[in-house]
Amino acid sequence: MKKIIALSLCAALALTGCGSSNSAEGGKNDEGMKKLILSTYGLSEDISEEEVYKPFEDEFGCKIVTETGSTNERYTKLSADSETVIDVIELSQAMTAKGIEEGLFEPIDLSKIENSKYLIGAAKKMAEAGQGVAYTINSIGIMYNPEDVGFEIKSFDDLWDARLEGRIAIPDITTTFGPAMVYMASDYKGADVTADQGAAAFEALKELKPNIVKTYAKSSDLINMFTSGEISAAIVGDFGVPTIQAADQSLVYVTPDVTYANFNTISITKNSKNKELAYEYINYRLSQELQTKTGKALNEAPTNNQVAFTEEESANMTYGDAAENAKVIDYSFVNPILGEWIDQWNRIINS
Repeated sequence: MKKIIALSLCAALALTGCGSSNSAEGGKNDEGMKKLILSTYGLSEDISEEEVYKPFEDEFGCKIVTETGSTNERYTKLSADSETVIDVIELSQAMTAKGIEEGLFEPIDLSKIENSKYLIGAAKKMAEAGQGVAYTINSIGIMYNPEDVGFEIKSFDDLWDARLEGRIAIPDITTTFGPAMVYMASDYKGADVTADQGAAAFEALKELKPNIVKTYAKSSDLINMFTSGEISAAIVGDFGVPTIQAADQSLVYVTPDVTYANFNTISITKNSKNKELAYEYINYRLSQELQTKTGKALNEAPTNNQVAFTEEESANMTYGDAAENAKVIDYSFVNPILGEWIDQWNRIINS
């Protein structure tokens, strides 16, 4: 069983330029160089510019212009703008699936992405199914206070233990890992969530409710819950772990042998005026060289299976067996049924 920690992804709201470009307008910049307009998270922008964007600009003689913000903000803006100049967009797995359903993205031709052959199993399966090209992965696990709990938690099934009555917090259904809670509850019942549309899962959630003291929207909300003693255990995405553990070092984070993954993906927009350059960017983003750099500089867990990290280097990311064994949520199934799940969730968990 592996303990993993990942840095939290923080999204900035500013529009920033890479290199000398600072305007999200398609075409070429004042120097006559091609511009690739990239919509992305505002994560460690100085590091991203130096480690990710500049080498690509130098190799391809172009400028990358970035538009940053949260997944929902950027997706909403793209969806509402039929004249968007965005060429490439980096989004969560769920939003990518939604964009594919709404016809916002160019169907990806994997034969144009040489490095796609090195994708880890789950990411490759997702890409081949037309659900986006994943460049990094995170997952969920269990954080708990061993002294308060009084027993070792090893699996998600342990959360149903009666000794945890009124002691745990779980992510709300509308959060990144909310749907994973339904999948996990279905696993607890030994059911196929896609076959019964989540019926068994919500029965399991009814059984879990006595143990749930709160749901949360942001992983940072867990800090006060743990430090005040309001909770003793929580299901949490690995990207939120460092901040929580910094506030309470007595907490242990455990990744069960089989967990659920969330990928961040790259897509080419239908409107892209630089599709050839966009393909080059995706291939570059998946390269062993770059993913080794971003793993160390930005703590992005690699999706390229050729990337090799030491145990110390990979201690804070979903990597190796944890990544290869992670289950993938099928958002082409989840998105159409999510409204119904939210209603059931609110009746059971929030009533």
